[in-house]
Amino acid sequence: MTKIGVLVGSLRKESFSKKIASNVVSLFPEGYETEFIEIGNLPLYNQDYDDENRVPKEYTAFRNKVKELDAVIFVTPEYNRSVPAVLSNALDVGSRPKTDNVWNGKPAAIISQSPGNLGGFGANHHLRQILTAVNMPVVQHPEVYIFNTPKLLDEEGKINNEGTIQFLQTFVDAFVGLIKRNLEYA
Repeated sequence: MTKIGVLVGSLRKESFSKKIASNVVSLFPEGYETEFIEIGNLPLYNQDYDDENRVPKEYTAFRNKVKELDAVIFVTPEYNRSVPAVLSNALDVGSRPKTDNVWNGKPAAIISQSPGNLGGFGANHHLRQILTAVNMPVVQHPEVYIFNTPKLLDEEGKINNEGTIQFLQTFVDAFVGLIKRNLEYA
């Protein structure tokens, strides 16, 4: 079974990102298991915590969980044209100490979303830069920027546009291809 972690860059109870992620995980084929990974409980990264005697238990649990994963999908809103602090913090926590970067080599996929018309473009591109820095190969095509998110979801949080569902299936298929190629060389 291939394990895929889902990191959502929003803590909001009715998060559009979480609703989009919940739709996307249903598109993975048999043999792929998805798990939402909690990031809201992580203390802010502090280099003092790189000392093995001072590591918060939340860091250890998070890092161990990510180490078990074969790949990670990030679904995020855009805050101030960039990545939300909670997601940036999780990436920092997982990348330290540099000698034990839990992200290293894991295939990644990015979905950004926004209630506006830009679909989280700034967050998507900043996140790509961060993932390159922590050595995660990222799905290049198709890129996913979901705009006008509230209009795309019904009352139960399901995507109500068949064209969008088909596009997301193409994206998931590309991600699965990246994961398979990565596992072949691992």
